[in-house]
Amino acid sequence: MPININNTGLKNANIDSKSSNRQVQGETQQKPASVSQKGGDAVSLTSEAQQLGGLQEKAMNSSGIDQAKVDKIKADIESGSYKINVEQLANKLAQFESDLFSNGNNE
Repeated sequence: MPININNTGLKNANIDSKSSNRQVQGETQQKPASVSQKGGDAVSLTSEAQQLGGLQEKAMNSSGIDQAKVDKIKADIESGSYKINVEQLANKLAQFESDLFSNGNNE
């Protein structure tokens, strides 16, 4: 006796309505702040979700570089007033090497 794994020709109203509800929910989650559907359903985003969306867009458009800080360091280097903390630099280099070699031995 063959088994129909695709359920071709069979209808189940409960499954069909659940899958169509999921499709509608998926579509409404991708729409902007407040949208009405034909059936009278409405979707609205909380102010936190709208704020998060705005912050995400701002982050995507940002270069991640603090240009004011870069300009100040450039000016300090050009004027000769930029000071390097050699102890801090040496500590950071030693920490970097320690992390680099300890991670290589643990694998």
